[in-house]
Amino acid sequence: MIKQVTRTLTACVLVGALFTACQKDNNDTAKQEAPKISQDVLQQISNKGFSTADVRKVTGGYLVEGDILLDEKELAAASTSPTLRIAEVEQYRTNNLVTGLPRTITVKVTGLTQAFIDGTDLAIQRYNALNLSLHFQRVTSGTANITLQGFYEAPSGGFITLGSAGFPTSSGNPYSTIRMNTHPQAYGSNPNVNYVGSVIQHEMGHCIGMRHTDYMNRAYSCGSSGAGNEGSAGVGAVRIPGTPSGPDAGSWMLACSNGGNRTFNANDIIALNYLY
Repeated sequence: MIKQVTRTLTACVLVGALFTACQKDNNDTAKQEAPKISQDVLQQISNKGFSTADVRKVTGGYLVEGDILLDEKELAAASTSPTLRIAEVEQYRTNNLVTGLPRTITVKVTGLTQAFIDGTDLAIQRYNALNLSLHFQRVTSGTANITLQGFYEAPSGGFITLGSAGFPTSSGNPYSTIRMNTHPQAYGSNPNVNYVGSVIQHEMGHCIGMRHTDYMNRAYSCGSSGAGNEGSAGVGAVRIPGTPSGPDAGSWMLACSNGGNRTFNANDIIALNYLY
């Protein structure tokens, strides 16, 4: 998720699978120089089909497209499955999907405040209301399929990361971790549950294989600060009948949003029912 702050206007936007960050366009804010990413790593990222614009080195790997975490092992693995295109500029999934359907995906929240627990419950409720072959259930003990955990990270280079996640594994399991930023400049001292839940809902979408709805042109939801085309993330594309061929302002997987309460729209539901 990205918050963009100017001298005259504050606009919160949500950048998908990690909803990225907070961008401050303020001459008084000194921007830290990000660690240089090697050309070999950038080539690996490009080979996986992701954008190499604004790649950031973070704990555990590399952050791409605002909120997608790729570790070194994932970068080295060959991509074997195609991108699924749902309309020309609509929903997309990349590489792997969750298999073994029907299936219950357990979700656990560790070390986070009640707002994040309530936000997780809200996101789970929204997915389960669709009656997909994937059912989500929050657990409080044992090992879960997806664990939400906190990290504390101040703005760097003009951005603050709100959350991050990744894509399903080659073995057909969902991505196992959603990281949510507990720094005060991320969600504030009293996080809004609908806002937090919408971010978690988006990150859960990445965990089960969804890319940003507007991955072909991030400027659609991110404006001039968008990184353009994120990349194809594989070869091949299949359009899902019944989805529109134009942009969709309401999608829960848009790269950036207004930072408010956002859930599935009608086209998102078509996409999720097609996949799951």
